[in-house]
Amino acid sequence: MDSIKSLQIRQVLSQAVSLGMIVTSALIIWKALMCITGSESPVVVVLSGSMEPGFKRGDILFLHMSKDPIRAGEIVVFNVDGREIPIVHRVIKVHERPDTGEVDVLTKGDNNYGDDRLLYAQGQLWLQRHHIMGRAVGFLPYVGWVTIIMTEKPIIKYILIGALGLLVITSKD
Repeated sequence: MDSIKSLQIRQVLSQAVSLGMIVTSALIIWKALMCITGSESPVVVVLSGSMEPGFKRGDILFLHMSKDPIRAGEIVVFNVDGREIPIVHRVIKVHERPDTGEVDVLTKGDNNYGDDRLLYAQGQLWLQRHHIMGRAVGFLPYVGWVTIIMTEKPIIKYILIGALGLLVITSKD
């Protein structure tokens, strides 16, 4: 009887160590991607239709942030003060301040009528470089729908987690 308990404890510990290694590996990969791309978020999911037809809701964008000047026409992902979720839009105007050399940026969604000044923080007319998380350099269509569905319908997330848990438990028997 003691040998069965010991075996079960070893299996549980083995599963816990395996799970810990998977989580740790994912974090290491994410941090490495942050260093390589120069972006605080190297991958984002398009959450709205504001960039259609170029990017659709559920597309995954790969970001890179270099020291190169930001140019009109580039697609950038930016944070707005007071909002948690980043926005994916195109740069439509770049204004360089002659006295400091700093660049101000104005953005707009391809599928929107007006520029993004209504989305910016109150009284803000331009984005500065620190608002921009990265430039879009590639994308995977529709793959981000998994994230959208699990965010909008949390019950599906819990069902998937439960099903995966059952699969792990039954696969060890």
